[in-house]
Amino acid sequence: MVGAFVGALVLLGLSAVAGWPITLSRAAEDPATLAANAGPGTCLTWTRADAGDLAEVNCGQPHLFEVTGAADISARYPAGSAFPDEAAWQKAASTSCTASATGYLGKLDPNGKYVVGALKPTSAQWSAGDRSLRCGLQRSTPAGQLVPTTGGARGADQSNVYPAGTCLALVKKAAGGPVRCGDTHAYEIVGTVDLHGQFPDGYPPVGQQQTALGKLCQPLAAQYTGNANLSTYQLSTTWDTISQASWDAGSYRVNCMIGSLLPDGSGLGPVTNSVKGIGHAGAAPPVTSTPAGG
Repeated sequence: MVGAFVGALVLLGLSAVAGWPITLSRAAEDPATLAANAGPGTCLTWTRADAGDLAEVNCGQPHLFEVTGAADISARYPAGSAFPDEAAWQKAASTSCTASATGYLGKLDPNGKYVVGALKPTSAQWSAGDRSLRCGLQRSTPAGQLVPTTGGARGADQSNVYPAGTCLALVKKAAGGPVRCGDTHAYEIVGTVDLHGQFPDGYPPVGQQQTALGKLCQPLAAQYTGNANLSTYQLSTTWDTISQASWDAGSYRVNCMIGSLLPDGSGLGPVTNSVKGIGHAGAAPPVTSTPAGG
């Protein structure tokens, strides 16, 4: 069917699912036709909640989905099978699409910026016999919000990093996806570091990474903030580390960040406003959960 791949979006490893409720009556319209015919390497994007404005774009432009292949799940779900629940969709997509994505990339960083996804049929299309998934890659926040990417995924560095000046949402005392720095957030990215140049002979143990990153991230934070005394604002510099699996997949870059650790050590506290240039006179100070000087 033309509308085979125009359904909700399945994001593997995530509890949240971005809805894509295009009904069967729209099956002959261009978005559905485009999705159904999209081959590996096709990049797709949309802005509407129902993806009714789905369009193919050059992968060098911002997009939400890069097709890696197609999968037929009819062997597991023959005619008459009930429409799967969310857990079953997750399992079906994982079983059917992970190999496609891994083969497409060569290696898939399990902690990297890309997650495996699939476009699934609607319940109406399912009832009509549609058992097809369109497999692909996308970037997503921990809460399931899609984040546009630029550039094709194949051959790209999969490190889960963001440009300096990006603020990450505060979600249950942990970091989420990008938000405005004027909004409550967990971290602000002050730069990135490539550890491959520091450890050209192979994967460094986490302790060695911590030592190296302490030396590399602090100057980035000082330059970004204008040499501010972060402790004045109950802020500190921190960074990510890289797992062996990520290193083996070619991910060598990490974020250097500034955030506020809760006094009880249970996680991250809220920060409002950017820390960029706060060491300069007249700069608007950031606001943390514990007022400056308190």
